[in-house]
Amino acid sequence: MSERVKPRILMITRNLPPLVGGMERLNWNMAEGLSRHADVRIVAPAGAGAMAPADTAVCEVPLKPLWRFLWSANLAALSEARSFRPHVILAGSGLTAPLAWQAARVSGAASMAYVHGLDLVVKHPVYRGLWLPAIRRMDRLLANSRATAALAVQAGADPARMSVVHPGVKLPEIFRSDADVQAFLAGQGLLGRTLLLSVGRLSERKGLKEFVQHALPRIVKARPDVMLLVAGDVPANALSSRAQLPEHVLAEAERAGVAAHVRFMGGVSDETLEILFRSVDAHVFPIRDIAGDPEGFGMVAIEAAAFGVPTAAFACGGVVDAVSEGRSGRLVAPADYPALAEAVLDVLARRASFRQPCTEFAAQFEWTQFHQRMLSEVTSMLEGMGHVHAAH
Repeated sequence: MSERVKPRILMITRNLPPLVGGMERLNWNMAEGLSRHADVRIVAPAGAGAMAPADTAVCEVPLKPLWRFLWSANLAALSEARSFRPHVILAGSGLTAPLAWQAARVSGAASMAYVHGLDLVVKHPVYRGLWLPAIRRMDRLLANSRATAALAVQAGADPARMSVVHPGVKLPEIFRSDADVQAFLAGQGLLGRTLLLSVGRLSERKGLKEFVQHALPRIVKARPDVMLLVAGDVPANALSSRAQLPEHVLAEAERAGVAAHVRFMGGVSDETLEILFRSVDAHVFPIRDIAGDPEGFGMVAIEAAAFGVPTAAFACGGVVDAVSEGRSGRLVAPADYPALAEAVLDVLARRASFRQPCTEFAAQFEWTQFHQRMLSEVTSMLEGMGHVHAAH
């Protein structure tokens, strides 16, 4: 088609609010940004319609069990593809890529999938036999980081049909007052302390127990007033072998002689997390390089930078895209805990000089940037395939 028309996009995802998490925020923003320039319909789990972006129609299917979601979502996607006649069918992750590919085949639409990392390395033979071939056949693959793009290539995807589109972040609009921050610190008995922050689910990959064991003692020796605050809880439905329970981390801290320097905050609200980011001196991100369990990106490092907080991290997986060495923090070789401890001490010593570079770096990831990249990818793919010229 050579005329300029508004493209129609059918999105298929298992990750939308009211479910909570990084993938849910990303998929919601993907739909919201595209809906400003396209007619968007979504196949998603029950409950998603009430929280969907404005001007998007949602076909709801059961969330659980997984097989029922996949079966119902596949039938719904085929029905929507025939009636809606979309120009693009977009999978919000590798999980729904086969559904998007099949619906695209029956409707003549272009197929696109956004991959996150874990959806490329699942070891289950059925997944590798059915899902990965569908991912490889997509007309366009979008990866959340360069590391995830490399995993896609290793899985057989064509690099010529792939782009990296980093997730976005909401930049703080109105900061909590200093009085609020001081009141919070006083209430927690943290006034005058040097504060480190770890944010995220307590999974084995996040490496908190190893950080407490191998890095924190060195930091405490140099900065006796330091306190590590841990915001996050155990992953829902996780096997204990894949989680790091708070009591196990604290037991390790006790053995290392630093238990008095570790405090678990549990799962926190967005409001409390904002106060934490406003209060701390550095964010630590000791991601472990575990085969079959990659860190696709590392959005929390961008969130920290948005508040002017530098990150000390291992250069692992997608973290190398989320932390700019010397600008928004420090990166060191994976599993080099002495080097990580020194990186933490370095960002603490130069805390003030990181504040502005951090916020400038985070600004590149603001959600409007993500929206523009997604629209550009959709438009260029369709124009290259001769389908449609998007309305801007």
